[in-house]
Amino acid sequence: MSDKKFNIAILIDGDNAQAKLLKETIEEVSKYGKATIRRIYGDWTSQSMNSWKDLVNLYSINPIQKFSYTSGKNSTDGAMIIDAMDILHGKSVEGFCIVSSDSDYTGLAKRIREEGLFVMGIGEKKTPESFVKSCDIFTYTENITPKIKKEPKAENQKIKENKTKDTVKKQDTSPKIQEFQSFLSRKDEETISKAFEISANENDIAFISTLGTNIRKIDPSFDSRTYGYSTLSKLFDDLPHFEVVRNETNHPLVKKKQLL
Repeated sequence: MSDKKFNIAILIDGDNAQAKLLKETIEEVSKYGKATIRRIYGDWTSQSMNSWKDLVNLYSINPIQKFSYTSGKNSTDGAMIIDAMDILHGKSVEGFCIVSSDSDYTGLAKRIREEGLFVMGIGEKKTPESFVKSCDIFTYTENITPKIKKEPKAENQKIKENKTKDTVKKQDTSPKIQEFQSFLSRKDEETISKAFEISANENDIAFISTLGTNIRKIDPSFDSRTYGYSTLSKLFDDLPHFEVVRNETNHPLVKKKQLL
């Protein structure tokens, strides 16, 4: 992604999104552009939409009424898709954010992308892979859900420190081959490996910004926050096979470690 911020239309499937994460959703979109169009779709006569009502005015979102004419079905999907195509042809935005975990929006994401516009998705981890892969970036709601930090009890902290000291004392200082086990899933390990391969120069070094872009191209849902890291560079700091090199230009580099 470039540093340019562009106009984005946020289209929210009110039947398939979480009202409690609306603030975090808008903040996530603001990383990539300005949310000039904000719409949420649903049957506002239904009690299931009550959780959204106080937030609509607070975040300046335009509620779109769509009645459910058949039990168990709604017309939200069709309305969002029709509006999205109208916005697309109106050429008032350079990108879209589709907030839903529904695979029905896969075709819409593909169509937007074919026009050369940026398309972002936000949904739960249960979101079908077809929709995730159709987006330039897909953020799982689990990664933007506010975390409750628990302070460890002093007694537990002391026990932990004692265990660490005992471990240090018992360590074998004899030389051996270093063996590392990554905390990444196999899928994410493969993604990073492929991204580094296409990002690295002849010296096997890559800019972390370039690496991040290529990671997203391979897997739009890759997110360092999945592993508790706020940035990609912090995640790479803890990866056993890579080393982050920070320089005066403030553009960190990543290179592979030479393991013994």
